[in-house]
Amino acid sequence: MRSFVDAKRRFLVHLRPEDIADAMQDGSAEGALNALVEWGNLRADPDTSRVTSVEEFYRARYLYQLTAEGEAAEFALDAYDQALGRRGELQSVALEDIRVRAHSLLEQARLADPDAAVVHNLLRELASLLENLAANASAFMGSLQRTIELQDIDEEAFIAYKDRLIRYLERFVGDLQIKSADIAEALHQLDTLDADRLLQIAATREAADVAPDAAHDKAPDPDAAFDTKLAEWRGRWSGVRSWFVGERSRPSQASLLRQHARGSIPALLETVMLLQERRSGRSDRSADFRSLAVWFAEAPDDAAAHRLWRAAFGLTSARHLTADSAYLDAIEAGHVPASTSWRAGPAVPISARLRTTGRYQRPGPMPPVGDRSAARRLLGELLEAEHRQTEAARQRLASGTPTRLSDLKTLDREEFALFLNLLADALSAGALTSDGARTVTSDGTLEIQLVPTCDGAVAEIQTPDGIFGGQDHVITIVDLLRPAPATFAGTVAAD
Repeated sequence: MRSFVDAKRRFLVHLRPEDIADAMQDGSAEGALNALVEWGNLRADPDTSRVTSVEEFYRARYLYQLTAEGEAAEFALDAYDQALGRRGELQSVALEDIRVRAHSLLEQARLADPDAAVVHNLLRELASLLENLAANASAFMGSLQRTIELQDIDEEAFIAYKDRLIRYLERFVGDLQIKSADIAEALHQLDTLDADRLLQIAATREAADVAPDAAHDKAPDPDAAFDTKLAEWRGRWSGVRSWFVGERSRPSQASLLRQHARGSIPALLETVMLLQERRSGRSDRSADFRSLAVWFAEAPDDAAAHRLWRAAFGLTSARHLTADSAYLDAIEAGHVPASTSWRAGPAVPISARLRTTGRYQRPGPMPPVGDRSAARRLLGELLEAEHRQTEAARQRLASGTPTRLSDLKTLDREEFALFLNLLADALSAGALTSDGARTVTSDGTLEIQLVPTCDGAVAEIQTPDGIFGGQDHVITIVDLLRPAPATFAGTVAAD
């Protein structure tokens, strides 16, 4: 069948069996040709052009040619293969070609007598370019979406080329935003100058080439052919307008493509972050569940699946045992480390009552409720002392005055812990520029501003646990729950 399609492209209608045998490099083409004739893909006509004797006349010789059904089947298979293997692309060059042809059509529309051949050619090129642009853009965005969803993706290759892909998207989005606006303006002007007149010119040229219908013994109706071709061109023109000219209730396809391409950039970055987390060994619950699903599917029987379920989720029945003081003393005396497996650890004695009835109850009355008032009082005193230390640290650090880190000199343990938390909040607020960084703590009580001194000075702070050192900065900590001192503004201005 491929040989017949290739021959028809060279305007060869009929082929003989020896031609097919040469193309296939196989002498057994007769069986395949007969099968294709039986299926309706080929038509066999008697070959009498080379008959020179009665014996040759009675010997069957055939010429084979494609039927309409066979040709349609081959074209369908070609289209299927192309669609299946198409990667798609965002064609900025096609946008420029469409823009040029739209302006050329606008120049023809301004003429009193447009050139019919030029108008027809421009309309055909415009429709063909847009059809190709839309098909490639759809294929590319589909493959991009599958990439974002981590389907059909080579992680190493994706991380390697993601920068080029993002630059590719940004370039197309910029071209689409500029050129689609220019194309939309040209289409608006064409509608003002009666674009339907150009469509009628193209329809007239195509209607003149309509072939006679073999099913009807009469010449084609020129008016009917013109109406058919004009309806086709109006449909194509409506598609061109809907691609670039949008309405309030229905945006244009170009704007939708621009939004989709622009939204794909942050989605790509999120995908890269997810892949980096996978490669760094961080847990990925979705990947874990997919692996677990594969294990369940590969389980040889139900018993193995149940064992896998218990191992994965631990949702098995538990027996709670009560250990008395004598057992705990024996465990402490034996120095059993916490890392000891339960299999290697000492056994827990089980009373006969628990073994027979499943219940454990000590003989005698219930023990009295213990008095925990002293423990609660001690806990309250500890919390109060911790609160006083934290408030003292806040009062020293949250002065509202710009202070160099090197001027802090020494910090106790509570002050240093608060200082580290505030410093982490300031550094996580964003890139630290020459203007500094400003942020507010998560509880909304403190505001931190950190500004580099840019003088190369080094700050060292003495703490109970050692010396904290680093590049010197000016830090301003303001307690938002109390008014700032009156000298705050003046101090900042002086600094």
